[in-house]
Order: sequence, then C-alpha cells, then structure tokens
Amino acid sequence: MTRTQDMSQELVDQVHQALDNGTALEIRGGGSKRFYGRPVDAAAALDVGSHVGIVNYEPTELVLTARAGTPLGEIDRALAAEGQMMPFEPPDYTGSATLGGAFAAGLSGPRRPWAGSARDLILGVRLINGQGAHQRYGGEVMKNVAGYDVSRVVTGALGTLGVITEVSMKVLPLPEAELTLELEYDRTAAVLAVENWYRDGFPVTGSAFHNGCLRVRLAGSASAVEAASRAIGGTEASGGSDWWRDLNNQKLEFFTDGDTPLWRIALPPAATNLDLAGERLFDWNGQLRWLRSSESPSTVRERAQALGGHATLFRGGNPTDDVFHPLAPAVHTLNKRLKQAFDPKGIFNPGRIYAGI
Repeated sequence: MTRTQDMSQELVDQVHQALDNGTALEIRGGGSKRFYGRPVDAAAALDVGSHVGIVNYEPTELVLTARAGTPLGEIDRALAAEGQMMPFEPPDYTGSATLGGAFAAGLSGPRRPWAGSARDLILGVRLINGQGAHQRYGGEVMKNVAGYDVSRVVTGALGTLGVITEVSMKVLPLPEAELTLELEYDRTAAVLAVENWYRDGFPVTGSAFHNGCLRVRLAGSASAVEAASRAIGGTEASGGSDWWRDLNNQKLEFFTDGDTPLWRIALPPAATNLDLAGERLFDWNGQLRWLRSSESPSTVRERAQALGGHATLFRGGNPTDDVFHPLAPAVHTLNKRLKQAFDPKGIFNPGRIYAGI
C-alpha cells in the first residue's frame, strides 16, 4: 500500500470513527476560504491538506486529475509548463488554496462567463460519503456521464455532502496573447459595449467596471487581440494580468479598505441598477456585483431577488446574519434530501451553508 493509499484510508477511517462516536467533522484543506459561509457547528477537524499530488495529467487530452489537498499553485505551475491553465480561474485569497477547496467552494474568477465555471469544467471526483464509502463519480472525459451530475452537485456544496479526495477537470491552452484596455464609460453603456464586442467575435475574457473605468481583457491569438484592440480603442492598462489576479483574489483597495460588509450579488445579464447605498464593483460584465454596504440583509436580498438574482454576505456583517440567500421552499426540501442521501447522520460541515443542512 502506497503512502497515498495510506492517506486515503486514514481519511476513511476517521470518517468511520466519527460515525461510531456520533461526532461531526469540519473538513479542512488550505484554510483559504474558511471565512466563506456560516461557522461550522462544533466539530473535530478532518485535515485533507496532506492528501496531495497530481495523479494524472494528459496535456494532449486537456485533462488533469489531482488529489484534493494539492495546492493550486502547484497545479498552476504544472499546467503553465505545458502552456495550459485552469480556465475558471479559482481564487486563492491567501496563497494556500487547494484543488479540493476550490471545487468545494465552487467560486470562479473573471473568465467565468466566457470559459465556464468550476461546475462546468469538473469531470469527476472521488468522494467519501457520510456512510464512510470512498466512491468515484464521473471520469476523465466529457462524454463519460456516469455519475457526472454527482460531481457537479458536490461542487459548491462546501463539504456538506462528503469529503472530496480527488478531482478530474478540464483544462485549456493558455492564450497566445493577452491585453487589458481601460476606457471611460458609464455603467449601462459599458455593459452594452462589451456585449457588442463579444458578439462581433472579439476575444473578450474579462470585463470589470469601477468608478467610471471599464477594464476589458482580451486574450487569444496575437492577431485577434491586436485587431480587437484597434477596434475598441482606449488605453492599454499597465500590469493588466496582475490587476485581474488582484481582483480575483480580493487584493484591490475596494476589498481591503474598511470593514463595511461585503456582498456578492449574482444577477442575470443586463440587470438594472440595484439602487442600494454603498460602493460597488462590477465583474462578469455586470452579472457579478460586489457591494460594500451597511444596508440591512433583508433589503439587499429583496432587491437582488426582484432583479432575478441572489445575494451572499461574503465577508463581514453580524455573526448571526444568514450568509446565503434564503432558499425557496421546494429548493430547500431538495437540499435537505441531498444532504440526507449523501450524509444521513449529518457529520460533514454541519451548518456551513444553512442551519440543519
């Protein structure tokens, strides 16, 4: 038995022990997103951070499989050596993020509207469920749909359905060229302009708006980027790639200046103004809006819902505030049934998303 097999078995054994003892488990990797979600109810730590390593990487097939504790930085370096990348740009707020944590959180970066989300790009997982069974779902090719939906279900579930031990995902080639342009626009005109540029075939891979400044990232072949840049105009931003990385990892001054609660608001394309007090930054061409505001949670959520979206209290606020948008009754029932099916005794990350789930 290899050390990796030993580590997998240790995790399985710890789950069985928790089941026998009737104790809950808080799943931990790199800890970079431990702030995200509700505090876990009293639970013992289950550390997957030592379960590391790339299991299989086929650059010609655009598929990589790695263990859950593998740092994102290690995966980035392996992909870059082959001229490839994780297209959904998972955030790494502290530099300690792991692959398992990236998919457990299900968060995606600025490229998400154009390249797909974490849930779109996962191919398969290995998961220890709430009965202590270590099972594989999905595979390493897009056409292998056996168990594929399970992989997508556990993506974004914040470890409440089981312990992710291994992930297979789709990767993509790095673009030949990349350029960030800055332009002065008002918000409404900025959204329409980016939509038109994308419809015209321009290689848009990022669009963010803050304080009257529209930043557009172009990435693709050198000729396509050059042609799009000439047509769009504006000025080339210095340190463009660093700016997008800082946006994704919340290092910009907008995220670090002050303690006002930070809201993550997801909206349909071209949604109108939220009409809420506070400072805002637009990502995903307005489909993701970051809001720093002291408005009440009910006010923020009512306005987001009225526009067809939902609001998450991402950072700050009162410890007793609900973090995630309340579920419709039918969806809440479905979530409870999923929890019961995967984790019947409720031992994994209890209360992380909603009370009782």
